[in-house]
Amino acid sequence: MNSNIDLVIFGARGDLAERKLLPALYQLDRAGLLDESMRIAGLARQEVTTEEFVGTTHENLSKYVPASDWDEQCWARFSSRLTYVKVDFSKQEEYQNLKGWLNEERTQIYYMATPPSIFGLICENLDGSGCVFDSSRIVLEKPIGHDLKSSKEVNGTVGAFFPERNIYRIDHYLGKETVQNLLALRFANRMINSQWDNTCVDHVQITAAETVGIEGRWSYYDKVGQLRDMVQNHLLQLLCMVAMEPPNSLQADEIRAEKVKILRALSPITEDNVVEQSVRGQYAAGWIDGQPVVGYMEEEGSERNTSDTETFVALKTYVDNWRWAGVPFYLRTGKRMKTKGTEVVITYKEHPHAIFPDSDDQANNRLIIRLQPNEGIELEMFSKKQGLKERSSLEKRTLNLDFFDSSGESRIADAYETLLLEVIKGDQWLFVSRDEVESSWEWCDTLLDAWHNKGISTKPYGSGTWGPSKSEMLIEKDGRNWREG
Repeated sequence: MNSNIDLVIFGARGDLAERKLLPALYQLDRAGLLDESMRIAGLARQEVTTEEFVGTTHENLSKYVPASDWDEQCWARFSSRLTYVKVDFSKQEEYQNLKGWLNEERTQIYYMATPPSIFGLICENLDGSGCVFDSSRIVLEKPIGHDLKSSKEVNGTVGAFFPERNIYRIDHYLGKETVQNLLALRFANRMINSQWDNTCVDHVQITAAETVGIEGRWSYYDKVGQLRDMVQNHLLQLLCMVAMEPPNSLQADEIRAEKVKILRALSPITEDNVVEQSVRGQYAAGWIDGQPVVGYMEEEGSERNTSDTETFVALKTYVDNWRWAGVPFYLRTGKRMKTKGTEVVITYKEHPHAIFPDSDDQANNRLIIRLQPNEGIELEMFSKKQGLKERSSLEKRTLNLDFFDSSGESRIADAYETLLLEVIKGDQWLFVSRDEVESSWEWCDTLLDAWHNKGISTKPYGSGTWGPSKSEMLIEKDGRNWREG
């Protein structure tokens, strides 16, 4: 545990803080992972007392913390850490309220649970009011800009007040237990790592499917779209974790440097290949879990009669290096899809010669890394069917490679618990570097320009399906199929 930590949450009365950050901090306290001296300040512009803030936090925790995890003794300890500080983020003079609470001898962690558009303003006012010290850390939520130019502006503004070693850019997918287990699976097991290249792997699929729509965020989402919202960060980070070379160590700089190499080796989708290697879609009306749902343009908050903003993206790309040359990476993400789930599927090549009579009808071996809804790792293999009559017939078996029970833990920690703990420890290995952000935006900008210049419009797909039919063609023309888990 790290002592003398002051965690300051900007936007403490917002959805992220109430739904994710404060419940995660409570769970860390319950697990005994917060030092007794740690303090937590919630900042917002509302006129609220600390007692009222504590009361609201108690109400929210009752919603987002399972009843089985509630501990009155822990709550008493956790609530004693909480302080509310009223600050209008746009008024530098009000930061004196925060300055009076801070102790320069302690380490400050500033968590930006705010719109990215005011990151720079907050940093400037923090510095101008004397709240930034050599040890101060800052945590940034996505999105870091909406293109390469704006991401450089955000990074540059924040970087003017905080050195890179003290900037923690959140991608909550990296906090998931299964993603971290991917590193162990690859680099701690020679039999796996030795099969992790173009001599053994046929292709890789990465899918992030949601059954929800835009959830009242039409005005925001219509300016963003699924590529910026999901591919630029989450899916490209997963691709990096799958494709990266073994780092020299588990030090943050080593891991992040290897991910940057993958992003720079990622084959661009340009005007020359955008038609063959990308699909844009937008959901229409349909059915989700037996209930009718409206299409994107009929969603609450829709501000115009037409929109070509994509709610679905399917892509085919390559990593142009020795390990992955010729191996296609298929990416797919969308809203209002048939089921909810995020997974990485490694499909292995067939044997060059089949000796079992029915093996031609069997699918390839697959390694399935599931991030949600049920985190886990599965390996699809083949074995002989049991029985005296089954001399050489095969059947597919699934080996569960989950490792969660071995630690004695009865629950899988939320991603934010993991990430907050790493910030408190001062370790950046699960956070995204500036080079990663800007390299991923550079790749996405090329694709966005290709869509625009070639006039690639969205294809409609019914809610409750797996996206436009063209997305099936994207992979089927290569003799492959999407896994529909």
